[in-house]
Amino acid sequence: MRNLDITTLRSFVAVADHGGVTRAAGFLHLTQSAVSMQLKRLEELLGLDLLDRSGRTIALTPSGEQLLAYARRMVALNDEVIGRLTDQAYEGELALGVPHDIVYPAIPRAMQRFNALYPRVNVNLTTTNTRHLKEEFARGAFDLILTTESAAGEGGETIHHMPLRWVGARDGSVWRQRPLRIGFCRNCIFRATAIAALDAEGIDWEMALDSDSDRTVEATVSADLAVGVLLEGTQPSHQEVIDHDGTLPDLPVQHINLYGAERTRAPYVEELASLIRQGFAPLATQARPIRAAG
Repeated sequence: MRNLDITTLRSFVAVADHGGVTRAAGFLHLTQSAVSMQLKRLEELLGLDLLDRSGRTIALTPSGEQLLAYARRMVALNDEVIGRLTDQAYEGELALGVPHDIVYPAIPRAMQRFNALYPRVNVNLTTTNTRHLKEEFARGAFDLILTTESAAGEGGETIHHMPLRWVGARDGSVWRQRPLRIGFCRNCIFRATAIAALDAEGIDWEMALDSDSDRTVEATVSADLAVGVLLEGTQPSHQEVIDHDGTLPDLPVQHINLYGAERTRAPYVEELASLIRQGFAPLATQARPIRAAG
């Protein structure tokens, strides 16, 4: 079994690219004799003449031309492997959890800026509901989490406020029906809030579906088979905030809370927390004035 040597192939490619041994030696920071010896060993290994030395300048033989394409690919693949497993290996990891409805636009922007500052720290983003995020955070599964809650819990830092709104299908009418048909995931943290508001106003309601899937709830609401509750501005394009003119109860403002920044174990965790705060800051200036339901 004969094996090609990457260092020798790299010298061969350099000679082809630079038009001669002397220039290739300078590019490779080797002596001219070292490059010549590598080329000779390569020709002996293959039993082929790779360079035409009959003229004033070195040219590739037909066999050399054929080898050049393979040599380029092998050198490039070698460099990719080395780069991926050594020079570009991650030096740290950070687990971030965010409810899916507040991922955009702040989180991708914060992650992009963080990657520019810490290209060798890998951010593992998980999107799920607030209840699950807090449970996993308590177990130590996340370095940072964001939550949507009516108030900040212990260790939480409120970085933004967003009002809850009743949402339905575009030009829908199911919100006028009684009992009111509502749609929520089983683990949706807004579910109990909405039900309490309806009960306080004496509005009859019924659950339109029982599902763990956000997509199922979204489809049901979009089909005008139920109404739902979302943070203002997070409704999909096929839904709209219901202009109910007071026939549905007001809903409380929600706090966007950040957990984990106070217990950072690495400086880059606080850096990401800072970038997340900065990402939500412009949203506060764009938001409409909000009032707590009372």
